Amino acid sequence: MKTLVIVTHPTIEKSVINKRWTAELEKHPEKYHVHSLYEVYPDGKIDVNKEQELLERFDHIVFQFPFYWFNCPPLLKQWLDEVLTYGWAYGKSSGYKLGGKKMALAITAGIGEEGYRPEGKYKYTMETLTTPFELTFQYIHADYKGIYVYYDMEQNASDEWVEASVAPFLGFLESLKAECPSPAVQERA
Repeated sequence: MKTLVIVTHPTIEKSVINKRWTAELEKHPEKYHVHSLYEVYPDGKIDVNKEQELLERFDHIVFQFPFYWFNCPPLLKQWLDEVLTYGWAYGKSSGYKLGGKKMALAITAGIGEEGYRPEGKYKYTMETLTTPFELTFQYIHADYKGIYVYYDMEQNASDEWVEASVAPFLGFLESLKAECPSPAVQERA
């Protein structure tokens, strides 16, 4: 079964890690379906029916994006607001079309992991900062599988560091296919 990876990066051509991850996923079309929101909807006009039909075809869904301003890129928030509709994603006996589907987050963060600790610069963990996603997935009855975070983008953008991010990222995606719950994976640069 393929994994749907919804990539949301407003400037993927300038990206380092997200661009590399996406390129790696595209090498394995038998395993991953890459859906880049900013490429599909450059004007921000989301085809809700098309998105809902796409989601219904997959049991494993990962949202991949850079973490900045302590949130996701704006098009992903818009996508969540428009696609997860009443009567389809929640709220009626005909709703909960995503119920039981395994969902996860794959995030790149600019600063090191130590900044996302109670004693760190931002005082909150990445798990705490991404709680709205967890609650959203819970609300629509999806099976939230946690987050994979690759930290320290601002300090470590060497080719070696970028390449070192690929195998753990793919490992996280493969762990979603396991029957047992997978913990949040944190990768330190």
